[in-house]
Amino acid sequence: MTRIAKVRARAVAVPLAATTSFSSRSVSERHYALVEVEGDDGIKGVGFCYAGHAAGTLVTKAVHGLLARKLVGQDAHRVEGLWEEMYQEALLAGRLGAVLRALSALDIALWDRNARAAGLPLYKYLGAVASDRVPAYASGGYYLDGKTPEMLGEELAGYVRQGFSAVKIKVGRGGDLGFERARIDAARAAIGAEVLLMLDANNAWSDLPTALRFMRIYEEFDPYWIEEPFSPDDIDNHARLARLTPVPVATGEIEGGRWRFKELLDKEAAMILQTDACVCGGISEFRRIAATAASYGVTLCPHWFHDVHAHLVAATPNARYVELFPDDKVLNFRRLVAPQLGFANGMIELPDRPGLGLDFLPEMVERYALEPWA
Repeated sequence: MTRIAKVRARAVAVPLAATTSFSSRSVSERHYALVEVEGDDGIKGVGFCYAGHAAGTLVTKAVHGLLARKLVGQDAHRVEGLWEEMYQEALLAGRLGAVLRALSALDIALWDRNARAAGLPLYKYLGAVASDRVPAYASGGYYLDGKTPEMLGEELAGYVRQGFSAVKIKVGRGGDLGFERARIDAARAAIGAEVLLMLDANNAWSDLPTALRFMRIYEEFDPYWIEEPFSPDDIDNHARLARLTPVPVATGEIEGGRWRFKELLDKEAAMILQTDACVCGGISEFRRIAATAASYGVTLCPHWFHDVHAHLVAATPNARYVELFPDDKVLNFRRLVAPQLGFANGMIELPDRPGLGLDFLPEMVERYALEPWA
């Protein structure tokens, strides 16, 4: 039996080259929580999560003060049991947010460690559906000061030239409907009629009439989905919008736990779930959510961190697309890990290396560290 010998965590803050905006907020740096779980056989797994644009040490405090003690000395392969014990330990401290993200990162590290010990890539260790590559969509189209609709179109055309058959842009910022029409018109003109166009509102709207004013414009351009139209807690408005627009509603990227996803499914509030293993409770909970969604006939297209989600899409029958940021301008986690997953012609190439197939770069982690490894 392999027992868990060490658990370490560290928060880092990686600045963006330029302040980048969504519909309702702007970001100038990204905080990430990094964890390592090592067995007494010397094999180590890594996990991580996005910790927000500030206070990233909240996640590592949850690792150090709450969850690590449930792991050290335990059987490294008793992943489901350890998940339950960590979740019970976290009930009063936080079933969502920073604490569940800490649990997610630790769960990912356990799966990574065990797949490395087995000598298998994670997607094969989980039971593969795909064997060499998985489809991806290019994620971009952010609001930047001075960025015109024409510049947005040029950006998206570049993704199509790289071979992507699906792209995503940000929408819903402010109340200038004319500017929004110009943006989506330029986007559709740049990519053509056959390329899928996803729209991400990032919780832009607080009421249904406002959402419908924007949606009536967007509907003309045949979007593949409208993502996060309302606050994640406003499930009822998601369901109402889903009934009133032909555009599929997608959400779930900052949801945690299978129970919240079941509510989305029961209320028919989303046709596509964007479950993020680094948020929802790790790989263990992602698999439970995916299985639940399959019984409703619902597809998963997980939220960013293609480093882990390429493996999960490859091992999940009802998962379709991986979200891919082709560069590190927005998801600058790229700077912290190597080797990178390759991509070509709109497909992510699955690795043959054991586990996730990546490691943290010590010199880069040190450069951006908010605290020492502990």
